[in-house]
Amino acid sequence: MRSISLFSLLLLLSFGTFSQTRITWETLSDVTFTDRYSKELDAYYYFPNFGPTVLDLNNKEVIIKGYLLEIDASNDIYVLSANPFAACFFCGGAGPESIIELKVPKDHPRFKMDEVLTFRGKLKLNAVDFYQCNYILENARVYP
Repeated sequence: MRSISLFSLLLLLSFGTFSQTRITWETLSDVTFTDRYSKELDAYYYFPNFGPTVLDLNNKEVIIKGYLLEIDASNDIYVLSANPFAACFFCGGAGPESIIELKVPKDHPRFKMDEVLTFRGKLKLNAVDFYQCNYILENARVYP
């Protein structure tokens, strides 16, 4: 009876392990971009066409490691990047698929620019709001 209880406990604990998927920046590269014109911006922007690998991750819990970039720390605006600041998307060293906007809770730890961190959260794909990144990690928390 004791071994059945121990087995049941281990089984329950293992469910949390399978509820999130560890992804890489290579995973997120399953996207192509086309130029689209926006009347609102009066400019062209990169419109994402997400591939099947990325589409399968939409609204799923994921874990990803990257470089933290402070965009506006006073307003909790951060992104996670495949590259450090000097080579990030904003500096011309990569494409929009190499960053994830982080939606962090108010009680988040203090971050440092270019700190290498692993985050866990719900991945949201964004193809409609050009004021946000194409990849958004909601409820993003540092993962040990």
